[in-house]
Amino acid sequence: MRQAAIDLGTNTCLLLVKESSGEILHDESTVVRLGEGVAASGVLKVEAMERARQCIARYVKIAAELGVPAAQRVAVGTAQARDAKNAASFFEQIESEFGVKFRILSGDEEARATFLGAALPGIASSQMVVMDIGGGSTELVAMPKAGESILGTSLGIGAVKITEKFLHSDPVTDDEFWAAEDAINRELSSLKGWRTELRTRISGEPVFVAVAGTAVTLGMIQLGMATYDRNQLDGFVITRGDAHRLVEELKWRRVEERKLMVGMEAKRADVILAGALIFWRAMEELDFPTARVSTRGLRFGVLGHDGIS
Repeated sequence: MRQAAIDLGTNTCLLLVKESSGEILHDESTVVRLGEGVAASGVLKVEAMERARQCIARYVKIAAELGVPAAQRVAVGTAQARDAKNAASFFEQIESEFGVKFRILSGDEEARATFLGAALPGIASSQMVVMDIGGGSTELVAMPKAGESILGTSLGIGAVKITEKFLHSDPVTDDEFWAAEDAINRELSSLKGWRTELRTRISGEPVFVAVAGTAVTLGMIQLGMATYDRNQLDGFVITRGDAHRLVEELKWRRVEERKLMVGMEAKRADVILAGALIFWRAMEELDFPTARVSTRGLRFGVLGHDGIS
């Protein structure tokens, strides 16, 4: 039986189509920036909703062409759907037009599904700590024992939200950068007790796994990868020093200069600095010397997962 998952986030909309055996038939990510301006206005913009609507229309068509029955199509919304006042009416319109009913995940549901979907071959789930940097929120989660409650939370920091709130100049000023860094550090400080608990509940050193667009983009830049290659990216290690260097490289460049970097997706260039800053500060504040990139994540978790031991 073929299945499809649509994951509509603050910045991107993703489509996964796979066989029940786990074979991936289609995996695509599109920057739609649905959450543009939500942090300031509290509502979804008309043009942002239209970008998302067009993307969903295309994804529904792809799923149908690949033979996925309507009953086997799962659609989920995350931070922007929780935050925007007019999100409910937008999703009602999508259901009416395309027959796709979106389930709006809570922060904890998003964190758990991301964790389950992020698994890399050869890594026991009891050893994993997963970070998902989204446009409007960041999830950090672990599950030291199968079936236990997750350890972690959803933080109100994301690549789009931090960019819109702090990083207004091009290139950014030092004051803007430091203000963004301070806000990120304050959010992460709430997880210091969580990190201490991990040390007592995970035997050995946990494996820090980073999913979603920021992690994949940083991995591609670090590798000098012009064309996306899942096989090279899955499991690729980014050190804390690498993360810091990438932040510094992005900080001094204008958006147009970032677009020319090998591995950069042009539509992500304006928010990648904020995402990279969250990535690096999480490694620093929570004491993770390395992070492994996973190209998987939420869309895999909502369809069931493979490789969790």
